[in-house]
Formats: sequence, structure tokens, C-alpha cells
Amino acid sequence: DWGNKMQLAINRLSSSIPEFCASHWLLRIPLAVVFIQQGLSKLPITVDDGAAFDLPYLVWWFVVYGELGSGLGLLVAAFLSLKALSHMPMLSELSDMLTRFSGFTICSIMTGVIWISQPESFVDVILYDNLHVFLWVGGLYFALRGNGA
Repeated sequence: DWGNKMQLAINRLSSSIPEFCASHWLLRIPLAVVFIQQGLSKLPITVDDGAAFDLPYLVWWFVVYGELGSGLGLLVAAFLSLKALSHMPMLSELSDMLTRFSGFTICSIMTGVIWISQPESFVDVILYDNLHVFLWVGGLYFALRGNGA
């Protein structure tokens, strides 16, 4: 029957496409590069730079080092999870926690960025602040999936 032949053809096609188990790098690298670049662009940290966003120096300090740390954390955690290093005790768990913490930090920073822009509504954020929403969702992905991504 035609339906079974179509199902068989789809299954054959689907099984012939190789799985790309390293696909997390396609999201991890650009997200890390954006955050590292943003953090580096804020160095040296000054009170005036934070004040431009109505942020106290301590909050600004956490933003800058949070951007640098989360970007570097995503990359370091991925390298620590490579199979060549998998024989080392607790390294897998440590790298997973580092990925999740980096993702959480990205979400926290992006929430602050969106909040500081004082959008009129949630719809405005979704429609007009695409970059920050995508960065927030990327952070959320790694915070929830860890190295299981």
C-alpha cells in the first residue's frame, strides 16, 4: 500500500542522514564569542561606564566579569567534556555544572539588559529586541541542558 511505501522511504532517508553529535558547538561557540567580546569591550571597568546605565560599580563589575566568565565557561566546559578527558574522575560532572552555571549567568545578564531597556510590554521585547531574546534563550538552553546538549 502507498502509505507503507512512503513511510518506509521516509524511514530509509531519515536513517541515512548521519547524526552530528557535536552540534552543540554550533550554538556554543557564537554565544561564547558574543559574551567574551562584550566583556572585553567593557574593559577597563570604570564607575562612569556603569553609571551610564544607572548601575552601581559593583553591579557593573559583575556584568563585565559575568560576560567574560560565562563565555569562557561555555568553551572550557566543552573542552573538559571531550572523550579524551572522560577518564578523569568527576570531570564530566564539573564541566556539566560549569556549562549550566554559564548558561544561568547569560540568562541573568540578558534579563538585566532587557530590563534596563524599560520595554513597554513583553510583546515589545519579543517583537523588537530579538538579539537579546535569542541570547537569553541560548543561555537558557545551556542552563537547562548542560553538557547533555
